[in-house]
Amino acid sequence: MKILLTGATGYMGRRLIPVLIKQGHELVAVVRDRQRFQHQVEIFPQIQVVEYDFLKPQSAPAFPLDIDAAYYLLHAMSASVHNFLELEKQIAAEFVKQLNHTRARQIVFLGALNSMKTTSQHMSARLLTEELLGTAKAALTVLRAGIIVGSGSASFEIIRDLVEKLPVMIAPRWLDTKIQPIAIRNVVDYMTGVLDHPATFNKTFDIGGPDVLTYKEMLLEFARVRKLKRWIIPVPVMTPRLSSYWLLFITSTTYNLAVNLVKSLHVEVLCRENSIRNIVDVELLDYPTSIKKAFRKIEQNEVISSWKDAMVAGKKSYPIQAFIQVPTFGCYKDNTVMPFTQNTQKVLENIWSIGGEKGWFYANWLWQVRGFLDKMVGGVGLRRGRTNQQTIEAGDALDFWRVIYANKAEQRLLLFAEMKLPGEAWLEFRLENRDNTASLHQTATFRPHGVWGRLYWWISYPFHLFIFRGMARNLLRK
Repeated sequence: MKILLTGATGYMGRRLIPVLIKQGHELVAVVRDRQRFQHQVEIFPQIQVVEYDFLKPQSAPAFPLDIDAAYYLLHAMSASVHNFLELEKQIAAEFVKQLNHTRARQIVFLGALNSMKTTSQHMSARLLTEELLGTAKAALTVLRAGIIVGSGSASFEIIRDLVEKLPVMIAPRWLDTKIQPIAIRNVVDYMTGVLDHPATFNKTFDIGGPDVLTYKEMLLEFARVRKLKRWIIPVPVMTPRLSSYWLLFITSTTYNLAVNLVKSLHVEVLCRENSIRNIVDVELLDYPTSIKKAFRKIEQNEVISSWKDAMVAGKKSYPIQAFIQVPTFGCYKDNTVMPFTQNTQKVLENIWSIGGEKGWFYANWLWQVRGFLDKMVGGVGLRRGRTNQQTIEAGDALDFWRVIYANKAEQRLLLFAEMKLPGEAWLEFRLENRDNTASLHQTATFRPHGVWGRLYWWISYPFHLFIFRGMARNLLRK
């Protein structure tokens, strides 16, 4: 089958790609930024890529006419606190318009489990998306899931942060809300199992794992699996706003995601029916097993995708190509050039291992202070880390940076800052070999916005002097 995959650079899209390719399907990946998908094309050259922004519609057909089915994996939850409902509506409507030009006979949509009693704004947006997708010519198959447990998922990483960092948790009442988590492997099984299955056309299915737990039970079970002793003290006075800030400062989540998550945490999300199990045969993993499998992937450096690598997990959505050319005019620069005699490959490996657990090779405590200050003003902070400790791809999150360009053959790594700044910042690492002499070129570039931007540069400049030079020295030594 020829399958259209939206959200191909996102968490679920990247999980589906190798499975669908292995099953022999032909894939058409719809991405907003082709540059971010380049690594996947190198791994799977048979994938056809269509670059399209659903928030900037065009009249001409964008999708190939001969596709058979489509996965809708687009989401605006992390992009905005206030108007993501309208964004969801706009994106879904444009998708339907473009899909109606094709011969597609099925749409598979991963929605959200919802409660019959009360509905959050997040769930309302998902229900609205279902309604809009239902107006397409193609049959719609909806799979509704709650918390997805898997390495790199937003829910898993937030729970992990809470359990591993807090021996004692002072938590709000929503800890008693019941939920039905499901393993990422089972979600992928269901999503591929319903493909081209007539019994699933124009049907909605709730999918969940075998366990019904409260958030408190999830946290404590997570601690038990990790062999950690944890105490949780619920309090009645923590408002949604305070809960959002609590998640923001303790976990790696962004402010937008924290606010939207907290608004939905008081809603029970349980499967109301399990008829999908009569159609698609899936061996469901229980919650403890899901955690163990996730950590096995983490420990083996086999995390395929992470929510942090979505562009909306940063300060805003933007195309990589807009920042791949570092500006020259109207900028402040800090250039560090150091010749070296060490093995070039080893220096390159150091550069490629920067950030995350290894840190920044010099004055890590100052980087952590900068990350904390960023969190204080609603930024991403330093806790995002990196998806894989050995590889870097364009589009990856790297603490409070975004990877714009990463090419080992060219010996160049370019990062763009996603912390809160009165301007725009780049950090570039480049190795050069001239006249039989190798040298490391490390350049920090800052394009200020107005007077505050210039003031920020000169206040932080003394710190940059020894931080960046110390980092360059250690990249050559270690």
